[in-house]
Amino acid sequence: MFTGIVQGLGEVTQIHDHQGIRRIQVRMPKGRDADLQTGASIAINGVCLTVTGWDPQGVQFDVIDETLRLTNLGDLNTGSWVNVERAARFGDEIGGHVLSGHIHGQTEVTEVIETGANLAVWWRVPESLLKYVLPKGYVSLNGCSLTVGETSRNGQMSIHLIPETRALTTFGRVKPGDHLNLEIDSQTQAIVDTVERVLEQRL
Repeated sequence: MFTGIVQGLGEVTQIHDHQGIRRIQVRMPKGRDADLQTGASIAINGVCLTVTGWDPQGVQFDVIDETLRLTNLGDLNTGSWVNVERAARFGDEIGGHVLSGHIHGQTEVTEVIETGANLAVWWRVPESLLKYVLPKGYVSLNGCSLTVGETSRNGQMSIHLIPETRALTTFGRVKPGDHLNLEIDSQTQAIVDTVERVLEQRL
């Protein structure tokens, strides 16, 4: 389980493909590799990955084709920056919202508007997921727990970012055309699906 509170930026230090598996190595933010164990779960850009090993250059994860297809991990190169969050432990404060690290789809950034210290990012929601993304509701984009701002008629949504979030995450580098990993809020999904099912039974 994750909370969507990104703990810092990691740098991709190595990528190696072998027999349909891509091994990605990430240099963790300072102090975030303490007490690490093989098999531990870490969210990289919001994707729950399993630690397979580590060395002085970083922590290693094996990523299968399906994950590369569904997420933006397939777009990473050596030198890319990623959002990092260690799995939550019992008793940790949940400052964001509960996340599984299972991505529902990708969104495309359509516009970035900077006004002073304020940053608004507009992104296009996949049509199949549009019913689960509501104004003032929660979403996770690249592993960040964020509140949805305005909506438009063509399926676009906005988020507004404070300087702290921009400094600690990849949103400090975001630009139009970027693809972000989207995990919708599980509670919203459950409510929408339940209401639809009940209405269908009444017809």
